[in-house]
Amino acid sequence: MDYTEPQFFRVMQYAARADRDVVDMVSGNPDWDPPEGLRDGLRDYAEAPADDYQYPPSVGLTPLRDEIAARRGVDRTRVLVTNGAGEANHLAMTGGLHHFDGNEILLTDPVYPYYAGRANFIGADISFVPVDEANRLDPADVRAAASDETAVIVVNSPNNPTGAVYDADAMAEFAAIAEEYDALLLSDEVYDHFDYAGRFSSALHADSDHVVATNSFSKTMAITGFRVGYAIFPPEDGPTGSLIERARTQHMLTNVTGSRPAQYAVLRALKTTSPDYYAACRRRLEERVDDFCTALAEAGAEYNRPDGGFYVMARFPDFPGSFENVYELIDEAGVAGMPGEAFGESRSDWIRFALVTPRVDEAAARLAAYFE
Repeated sequence: MDYTEPQFFRVMQYAARADRDVVDMVSGNPDWDPPEGLRDGLRDYAEAPADDYQYPPSVGLTPLRDEIAARRGVDRTRVLVTNGAGEANHLAMTGGLHHFDGNEILLTDPVYPYYAGRANFIGADISFVPVDEANRLDPADVRAAASDETAVIVVNSPNNPTGAVYDADAMAEFAAIAEEYDALLLSDEVYDHFDYAGRFSSALHADSDHVVATNSFSKTMAITGFRVGYAIFPPEDGPTGSLIERARTQHMLTNVTGSRPAQYAVLRALKTTSPDYYAACRRRLEERVDDFCTALAEAGAEYNRPDGGFYVMARFPDFPGSFENVYELIDEAGVAGMPGEAFGESRSDWIRFALVTPRVDEAAARLAAYFE
């Protein structure tokens, strides 16, 4: 698969040109409202004095970094607010390649395509570690694939696209492998609020100088357009302390800083949103997973029931997950999913469906009718 160009837009643009109604199950844009505190924060910010319309600190608003640090149990100096988790991942990847000796980035197969695209963009060598039959990355397989050439190991939990969630033991093993091969474990935890199995554990709990954890508020608060994410780097006074120093510099040279009103609103939402909001969002997704998987079974499809995240992967008889077949589903069934081949070789027969649409039941009925 060619990861030099974004693959999602190929499908989204094809669906947009379709001469019929299409249920979008490609993009991971939540379809529910953000927390009310976020709207309140925006309203208040509109009346802020002129000084508050100027550059914020490049590393992020201090109160927001304080709030993130308190929630993650780290010192504020380790927190860098970024333009979404995408920038956070980019800074961690480039930092790992610069700091450690190797030029290889280890990715899972299936892989979130932007990880592979970003690794290509920064000139890294890429190796893929296939997941097992249960869609999980086995630490033993990661250890077998790692070498002195490995600079970065990327883990995503809950995972896009498989829905796998890794517990504290698995994360500790991934961190130990990074330490053993003098590499960086990059743990993207953007779906951490969507853990249905109660298994999720942050890589930060491994307490390793070889771990960077990234996250954002895009999915958690249904604000993908706000682009407020963050990375938590190892302590600056430790053996890998140069990672955050370099990330701050790259962030400033690339973006200068992030959006002040967006950070202000996120901070207000963090301070005022009840756990009930996040629980309701999680229940909504669990119900959609139940309904969609039931419909897939009735359609004769094989599917994975995710332990977390937004996505279900399905395999239909004699219908591989190619771009051509996905286009056929758009034209003939009115449902747009992502082809498995976009995520790598190991699940190229599958199709990934995003459940962040109120039309999940309708999409399921269309698929069942098409494959009956």
